[in-house]
Amino acid sequence: MTLELKAGLLFHTFAAVPTVDDPVPFFGLPSIRALLTEHRLTHFNLIGRPPDGRAFAAWHNAIQRIAAEQPLGIPVTGQARSMPDRTIALTFEDGPDPRWTPAILDVLRRHGAHATFFVVGARVLEHPDLVRRIRREGHEVGVHSFTHSDLTAVPDWRRRTELALSQSALAGTGATSSLLRPPYSSTPDAVSGVDQVVYRELAEQGYLIVLSDLNSLDWTRPGVDAIVQAATPAGTGGAVVLMHDGGGDRAQTVAAVDRLLSSLDARGYHFVTVSQGLRLPADAATRPSGGVTRLRGQALLTAYTISHGITWALSVLLVPLTALTLVRTLIVVAIARRHRRNTRRQRRRLRHSGEIAPPVSVIVPAYNEAVGITDTVLSLVASDHEDLEVIVVDDGSTDGTAGIVEALDLPEVIVVRQDNQGKPAALNHGIAVASHDVLVLVDGDTVFEPDTVRKVIQPLADPAVGAVAGNTKVGNRRRLLGRWQHIEYVQGFNLDRRMFDVLECMPTVPGAIGAFHRDALESVGGVSDDTLAEDTDLTMALCRAGWRVVYAEDARAWTEAPSSLSALWRQRYRWCYGTMQAMWKHRHALVEHGAAGRFGRRGLPYLLMFQVLLPMLAPAVDLMAVYGLLFADRGLVLAFYLGFLGIQLASTAYAFRLDAEPLGPLWALPFQQIVYRQVMYLVIIQSVVSALLGSRLRWHKLARAGSAGLALDGRSTVGSAGRM
Repeated sequence: MTLELKAGLLFHTFAAVPTVDDPVPFFGLPSIRALLTEHRLTHFNLIGRPPDGRAFAAWHNAIQRIAAEQPLGIPVTGQARSMPDRTIALTFEDGPDPRWTPAILDVLRRHGAHATFFVVGARVLEHPDLVRRIRREGHEVGVHSFTHSDLTAVPDWRRRTELALSQSALAGTGATSSLLRPPYSSTPDAVSGVDQVVYRELAEQGYLIVLSDLNSLDWTRPGVDAIVQAATPAGTGGAVVLMHDGGGDRAQTVAAVDRLLSSLDARGYHFVTVSQGLRLPADAATRPSGGVTRLRGQALLTAYTISHGITWALSVLLVPLTALTLVRTLIVVAIARRHRRNTRRQRRRLRHSGEIAPPVSVIVPAYNEAVGITDTVLSLVASDHEDLEVIVVDDGSTDGTAGIVEALDLPEVIVVRQDNQGKPAALNHGIAVASHDVLVLVDGDTVFEPDTVRKVIQPLADPAVGAVAGNTKVGNRRRLLGRWQHIEYVQGFNLDRRMFDVLECMPTVPGAIGAFHRDALESVGGVSDDTLAEDTDLTMALCRAGWRVVYAEDARAWTEAPSSLSALWRQRYRWCYGTMQAMWKHRHALVEHGAAGRFGRRGLPYLLMFQVLLPMLAPAVDLMAVYGLLFADRGLVLAFYLGFLGIQLASTAYAFRLDAEPLGPLWALPFQQIVYRQVMYLVIIQSVVSALLGSRLRWHKLARAGSAGLALDGRSTVGSAGRM
């Protein structure tokens, strides 16, 4: 097979112009003999002016010697083409810039000169009209990457992406270009071995790599005189001159171009584009874009315009939102410290005055809870609170839940059966059957510690307190998903509940554990079925009715968290949708007086901001962070992320300390931020969309494995007793 080497990256100016058939680019000064032997080359077409006549003579003589020694008998010839004498190809890079590119174009127009502009793709999207003006005034455009990344230092996929996006951006303005000047390149003398390898690949893709003969170093702003001197060729030789029309203050460059054009024009110089200077065909470097290529480019420009507006809005919001998130974290932690002090004072008062021990009715609504109902009931009857009745309301279960409880034959346990009517109806039925005025509501998949009932009812000694939220713990935390939820419960839910307690605006007493005065429940008409989050709806109603709702951090209940992403999605979708329903239902609390207004103006805005609005914006912010890692200042983005993660880690560690939890699971926190958090954001977005569309969700029953008490092993005998 015989191949023809049409051009190579030689000395100063140009790189491979590949053939249509099978291009073999040639770079720098590699082993000529090896290249000839491997590719059976028959012709060299050299483009570029060598450093001096002696260097070119040595090059030419080497070719001739190897041709004479070629064992295959292939004739080899050498031909040199260079920028003509008294010809300057001015090249500008890093633009287009809305200030400096028009100024340089004005100077060129006054002097009747033409130049080549190597544009950054991202800036083409920002200023497409400037690219159109460049071409309209007879200048030439080339590619300078999409984000001004060092193409020799990035992975292949990134390099391909940079160039493809740049071509699409140019196509949107009406042209594509095969001219390429890699960022951070200069003269061929500075080309390294790594550069040669990458340039070879780029040439094989059809790019003409344009370096320079003279580097003006205008980016250093050395002064107009120094720029002019560096850009002026010696004698009458021609040259490719490197300058900049973007990337910073280019006032010196504009003045230097004006002076350089005047000076060299007086010496008989002509100013041309690179293609003109190398006598390339008119369409060899720049071609009009059309058809699908142009449509794709215009679509990119349109998408950029839209995304730029969104990005601008997000950027405007990013700083205040980030600051708000950090301030919120600091405030929540500070209030949690205050809550802990208050709790310690309350415990001292209890030790002095004695604990209350009223008779208690525990109500357990159950629908198809056969897997875990035994653990739940046995943990309740093992309570150290003496006067206790347990009422299990079977809501039309089809798995024999009621029969399992009855088979336990426990005298303090009452089983009530009803047709399937939903959890609110089961709770109301249990409340009506209960013998006592202090009520504890418990989910059918929850396991209590022996002292949980006693501790959760103590705040009810205050007649102003109508309800108490207990401390819900994740029992099945051994796998990664359970561990993430464990972190969320401790750091998110429980820290927030401490704050809500202090600010008297508790929005939710969890269904897993809550204590109530019967009078409080009756004052709001019992448990409503208006929303899918009946516990949140009930709690908000109690706050609006003037009852205080507090948090008992030492009353622990162990629940079984979803063990799969699909189950987690269904659960959180219901929670989020139901919470928004409850917020809308109780929106009038914003303008009410007294305790209702206190709840409305403190709790509702907090929920709206930090559980709805910010999570909806968070995915876009995360995408901007990913974009920054790939295409912007990676160090700054990483520093920002690590700083944010550090604050999260510190606040979570403090929450774990408050809950007397070991810090071991915190190794999963970074992964939780990357994966788990995104799932929660998407759930919220779906819930908001469903709410706006007026969709009506049905109740989702989660599959259970009876693992609520797993984390109690080694801490209490209840878990093992319940599974005997």
